[in-house]
Order: sequence, then C-alpha cells, then structure tokens
Amino acid sequence: MTLIRPTSEAADGSEAAGGPGTGRAAAVLVLVALGALIPLLGPSAALRDTGEAAAPGAGGIALLRTALFAALCVPVGELFVTRLAHAVPGAPDERPRSWAPVAAAVGFLAALGLASVVATGNLIPGSLSQMDPGGLYASRDGKLALLEVNAFVVAGLCALSQRPGTQMWPLGAVVVAEALRAHPTTEHTPLVGTGLTLVHLTCASLWVGGLLYALRTLRGWRAPAAGAALLGLYARVAIVLLAAITATGVWSSLRRMPPETIVEQLTSTAYGRTLLAKVLLVAAVAALALWARLRLRRVADPLSACAPARAEVVGLGVVVAVSGLLTALPLPIRW
Repeated sequence: MTLIRPTSEAADGSEAAGGPGTGRAAAVLVLVALGALIPLLGPSAALRDTGEAAAPGAGGIALLRTALFAALCVPVGELFVTRLAHAVPGAPDERPRSWAPVAAAVGFLAALGLASVVATGNLIPGSLSQMDPGGLYASRDGKLALLEVNAFVVAGLCALSQRPGTQMWPLGAVVVAEALRAHPTTEHTPLVGTGLTLVHLTCASLWVGGLLYALRTLRGWRAPAAGAALLGLYARVAIVLLAAITATGVWSSLRRMPPETIVEQLTSTAYGRTLLAKVLLVAAVAALALWARLRLRRVADPLSACAPARAEVVGLGVVVAVSGLLTALPLPIRW
C-alpha cells in the first residue's frame, strides 16, 4: 500500500531514484498473491479434524468471493473519501487515478465465476455444456448472481462516465444482493440476518476502501495541514464504522451459534475457527487504528500516523480474504 512522502526531499529522492514506484507495485503484487493463499488453502486447514465436509471447489469459491468483496471496497472507498475531501478547507484539487474501472472489471469476472457455479447446481463447472445459464432465472440464488454480474457492468460504465458518483446505485445493488444471498428464505428470521449483513458489509466497505483511498490521496498532496484534516475526518467516521461492524458481527455470530455453544464451536467447527481468526485480526487492526489516531492527535507531525495506517490497510486486506473464506465454509449447526 502506498506511503505518504510528507517532505519535498523524500519526494524528490523517489523521483530521482526511479525505483520506489516499481518496488511498491512489486510489493502489492506479492501481498495480493499471499492473500490469495488464504481462501485457496483455508478450507482444508479450517476443516481439519472437524468431521465436516466442504462443498466442492470451496477454495475457488472463497477466492472469487474475496475478489468480489475487494472489488466492492475500492469504489465505495473512493466515493466516501472524495466526499470527505470536499469538506477539508484548502484541500488540493489533486486526486489519485481512480481504480474503480479496474475494480468493476474484477468484480464482474468474480461475479460471473460465481454465477457459473450457481448455473451448474452449485458445483464447479468442468465445461460449458454443464452450465444452464437459463436456469439462473428460475432460482433465487441465480437471480441474485445475475444481479451482481449486471451491477458490476453498470458500475464500470458509471466509473468511466462524467458522473462517477452514480456508481453508488449499482454498488448498493451488489451489497443488497450479497445480504440476501447470505440469508436464504429457509433461514430463521432471514430479514433480520439480511439487515445485519447489509449494515456489516456497507460499513466494512467504507472502512477498508476509505482508508486505502485516503492514503493514496495524501501521497499526492503537498499540504500537511489538509492531509491531517482529511485523516482526522476519516478517523471520526471510522470509529462509528468500527462500532457498527462490531455490533452487527457479534449479533450475526450469536444468530449462527447460540451463546451456550459458541465457545465450543469456535474451536470445533471450521466456521467457528475462521470466525475466531477474523475476530483476532479485526482486534489487531483496531489496535493499529487506535495507534494511528493517537499519533494523529499527539505527535508533532500528524502525518506520521500514516505508518500504522498502512499496516492497518494490509491487515484489513487479510480480513477481507478471511471473510471470503468464511462464506465458503459449512455453516455451524444450531445445537
């Protein structure tokens, strides 16, 4: 993830060397490759000695859903931080190049891959002849999968248009579709679960994507006061987002695993183990966020808060990968 260069000397050194940009790109590729191992290898590790069986192709499905979540976070964060930047007095006009079109393409491919799984009866298709695209219109999951595919197409077109802010509508459709998909009508009180997932996913997208775009924005600014103000605005909203994520996450977990069984299921089921890992990761990320906020308020150079903020972005990327893995694992049994 990108690093702010608060002094002109550092900026000039980067340009003269000509290598840091390539080094950062290589580092990002390495992190993405390592992150992909979490959903790919995670199912077998989480299911070990639990007596549970994963759905066919669980690793591939987890990877596709991780890519879909990441593709959702990027444009949502850009829209969020762009609005915050407009509220910063004296903010520079410079903005980093939008990653929204690329994110929409990634989201489209991921959604298309997930739709192909639904079209094959929730199995990994071995050939095109095994898929029944027309059957997608006949099932709830198929319609939701098609909605996500089309929504990412529209989001990409909006990102390339003169009014990129209109992305919020197709992106909102993706969030709604994911919330509905995660809670089928056969579930106990599905509307409650859908509402919890809706809030959880929206707040998580704002937190993850917002921090990434804020750091990218600050790297292009040469106005420390405006940069510190933008980070301060983001930090105040992020506290509310974290509270909402925590509350909805706890409530959703208690719906999946009743209080009297949650301790045992956190260690004896694949879903519980992965959920426990996610909780620990979020706690570590929250600690990094607190460290960044303290440096922002108490250190002479507020932009030094970007160091823990960059580590926070990496940690959030891992959380997204674990979240993708969580959706591909068998749900715990309500004992």
